[in-house]
Amino acid sequence: MELVFLGTGTSMGVPVAGGFGREISTGDPRDDRYRCSAWVKTEQASILIDIGPEFRLQTLRSGLKRIDLLLITHEHTDHIGGLDDMRPFNYEQKESIPVLTTQACSDSIRSRYPYMFGPNQTPGSVDIDIQVPSGPFKFKDCIITPLPVKHGVMDVMGFRINDLSYISDVNKIPEQTTKLIKGSKVLVLDGLRWTPDHPTHFTIPQAVEVATRLGVEKTYLIHMASQVIHQETNMRLPDNIQLAYDQLSITI
Repeated sequence: MELVFLGTGTSMGVPVAGGFGREISTGDPRDDRYRCSAWVKTEQASILIDIGPEFRLQTLRSGLKRIDLLLITHEHTDHIGGLDDMRPFNYEQKESIPVLTTQACSDSIRSRYPYMFGPNQTPGSVDIDIQVPSGPFKFKDCIITPLPVKHGVMDVMGFRINDLSYISDVNKIPEQTTKLIKGSKVLVLDGLRWTPDHPTHFTIPQAVEVATRLGVEKTYLIHMASQVIHQETNMRLPDNIQLAYDQLSITI
């Protein structure tokens, strides 16, 4: 199984619009980050996790040409803002694409994109089938387990796909969910910045503490803000916990 990080940045991306938040480029492309998204490839499946505003650009630079399943963690725009750009995939695949997410996210998508649904669906618009999973399920050669976590007061759904656990936008992991994560070979986890604490995201030290407690072999941090510099941050982190970066590809 292969995991490609399509984006690893915060809700505004890095650098942010207008160039605020960082005065000059570091010159390291790993410090430029699209909004968080990931592509999981197995022998039988092409699975997308989240679909943010740069989705079109992410597909062009990664070579993503098929979506068998879309997993959406929650309804914030940086995780659903690219939905309309799924149209070419519908046209090529000639079928509705299944989407799995929370009930709140399903309701939000239907409210914000009404032209995609129902008898008055706009011809040629995105064709998706949204479902809310109640527990682990099999999809092609994958066992997918929902991982309920908290993003402030918001319910967010992480996902375990075989030996990969992916959790974006989180500041609390319930004990029951930690049991579902344990045994994973790879954990992808929110790590916004070093300090100060944030009301809805793990800081990097908090993410390190959680990853260490879970005992996962390898952890990659995502959702980093502009002040997080890739090279110097990785030098401060344990060898088994490192920053991910856009276009990083790993085999699990």
